[in-house]
Amino acid sequence: MSSKSIKVYAPATVANVVCGFDILGFAVNEPGDELIMDLCDKPGVVISSIEGDGGKLPLDADRNTVAAGVKSILKQLGREDIGVKLKLKKKMPLGSGLGSSAASSVAGIFAINELLDRPLSKEELLPFAMEGEALACGHGHADNVAPALFGGFTLIKSYEPLEVIALPVPNLYCALLYPHVDVPTRDARQIIRSKVLLKDAVTQWGNIAGLISALYLGDYDLLGRCMKDVIVEPIRSMLIPEFYKMKEIAMHHGALGFGISGSGPTVFSLFRSPDDAQRVLLTLQQVLLDKGIASNIYLSEINKNGPVIL
Repeated sequence: MSSKSIKVYAPATVANVVCGFDILGFAVNEPGDELIMDLCDKPGVVISSIEGDGGKLPLDADRNTVAAGVKSILKQLGREDIGVKLKLKKKMPLGSGLGSSAASSVAGIFAINELLDRPLSKEELLPFAMEGEALACGHGHADNVAPALFGGFTLIKSYEPLEVIALPVPNLYCALLYPHVDVPTRDARQIIRSKVLLKDAVTQWGNIAGLISALYLGDYDLLGRCMKDVIVEPIRSMLIPEFYKMKEIAMHHGALGFGISGSGPTVFSLFRSPDDAQRVLLTLQQVLLDKGIASNIYLSEINKNGPVIL
């Protein structure tokens, strides 16, 4: 083994990207999770500490996403004789719609793969990351773990078989605002309609195809015109205070698009200018403060690398 200890960072992600429910996602530079992993003599995976979670996450390795994929990889490689100790530092809010569980899961599998001298490719690591996601959310979706692992924009073409396509990464700035309101992922999924009108489905297909075309063409005007969701956003937006007021402000001040990150309550917008993005973030933060709602704001370019060794 090249090292006995490693410290890694895995990024937050924006899933759905407005019209791409469960199939599109991209990574951001911040926030994210830090993980220190040590190999030790006593077999088994142990979580020695978690910081930044307010005591909400279980230290039990059988119930925590950061350990789930690690255990599966060791079993798959026949290396259950190895002992692993984990220290997780959550540097992002839980239940925010920013792929918190995905970041933890990806940090774990990336770290163990590095310590074992990379026996698995990133493509081979993805199913293990999805196991951790399934533990956290009840669904092994890849729209957060894939961009967190690969970086950039990703398209989940299919699950059976699992096929993920890396898309061109636009030179844009992502403005994220996390309002301090509670929108559990499972609740946000349950309110979505199980049937949609054919005309709405056709509109959505056009927007998804157009958005992907815009990424390949580098056409930001087209990208902006395609960031529209007629199926999920009209329902989920009801869970987010001042959603349409914030959207109107962002679009009026230069945002290419505005939408819900994952299942919310975080909202995101894409800008060509970091200065415009920062001004809008501060304005939106004040809109919520006027309603007595605090929030966290983050601004970054789109992350092209996925997890990194610190």
